[in-house]
Amino acid sequence: MNDAPHIPPLADPYSLPLSELNPARPEAFAADAHWGYFERLRREDPVHYTAESEFGPYWSITKYKDIMAVDTNHATFSSLSTLGGISIRDQRADFPLPMFIAMDPPRHDAQRLAVSPIVAPTNLATLEGVIRERAQTILDALPRGEAFDWVDRVSIELTTQMLATLFDFPFEDRRKLTRWSDVATAVPGYGIVDTEEQRQAELRECLGYFMNLWNERLAKPGGNDLIRMLQSSPATREMSPQEFLGNIILLIVGGNDTTRNSLTGGLYAFSKFPAEWAKLKAKPALLDSTIPEIIRWQTPLAHMRRTALADAELGGKQIKKGDKVIMWYVSGNRDEEMIERPMDLIIDRKRPRQHLSFGFGIHRCVGNRLAEMQLRIVWEEILKRGFEIEVLEEPSRIHSTFIKGYGAMQVKIAA
Repeated sequence: MNDAPHIPPLADPYSLPLSELNPARPEAFAADAHWGYFERLRREDPVHYTAESEFGPYWSITKYKDIMAVDTNHATFSSLSTLGGISIRDQRADFPLPMFIAMDPPRHDAQRLAVSPIVAPTNLATLEGVIRERAQTILDALPRGEAFDWVDRVSIELTTQMLATLFDFPFEDRRKLTRWSDVATAVPGYGIVDTEEQRQAELRECLGYFMNLWNERLAKPGGNDLIRMLQSSPATREMSPQEFLGNIILLIVGGNDTTRNSLTGGLYAFSKFPAEWAKLKAKPALLDSTIPEIIRWQTPLAHMRRTALADAELGGKQIKKGDKVIMWYVSGNRDEEMIERPMDLIIDRKRPRQHLSFGFGIHRCVGNRLAEMQLRIVWEEILKRGFEIEVLEEPSRIHSTFIKGYGAMQVKIAA
């Protein structure tokens, strides 16, 4: 049986009464039709209450500064998985996945610290050569003059190889990581999994596989991978199986979806703004500002959710204790008051790092420098090869309000 619900058709966001505006429509994201909802909310009701949705009632925070105010106030706005977690879709009580991003201090801080050495400057310097070698191999194997799927051949392949390295995961099984990442964030009934039962069964397979790796590593100490880092820290070495799975899923999704979708989003953006591609070819040093601009323009995670621990006022609205509060990064990164011509890709912005894609405060993305490094290396290697890559058709997009990404994108490299 397929779990997909009946979906009412998308309406013009300006045709609805403001009180009925519900920007959390996965089908709007899949159709790239979400922009008007957020444009209207930023202008007319930047702290907006939706009383009815498939996710229950929730607040939408759509302006850059308001999002910052929520994201940096973890004392009032909680990430706790037991309150629902970090996504608009509540964590299921029958299949909880505690993870450090869905914890508050002090547990959050201790568990985050356990894995942070993976992105220490010395380790990034070591990884750079590995990433470059793999990017070169992937790009050199691409066909010339014929269509292929950029998402599969480049974006997924590079990020999955990187994940396998970070976990010291069996390389021949690396596509399992891609699958588990997709399954973890999937809405049943939309092409990834048919039912919630199937989703949970596949995630249990993930747990079983990683438990075997955990036990193998215990028997052979040494090494510098994420599993050994979790084993080495007092905060994570005694995790329950569900908490272990939760943190593994967090690291897989965090290491996969953001980089993967920015790799595709960057190429798609250049197809929309060819003058920016010409600018970069003429001055490759602009990559330093191009990479954060691509990440802003793409915004690979559309939102993060918090739950109010106490009554709070924001933008003149009264948020009640227990309310669900959605920080729409995808909207904040298009806030006209903070970012000039925000719908455009502009690779030589004066302040390219002024974006919300990595979050702020204690939950700021731990792997942001690694993600930027992967993107920079790929574009350096593309420029070296003189590739002219044509996007042949609109990409297919993920049915999700959380992962803002691509299922496939057909491209062709000029012969």
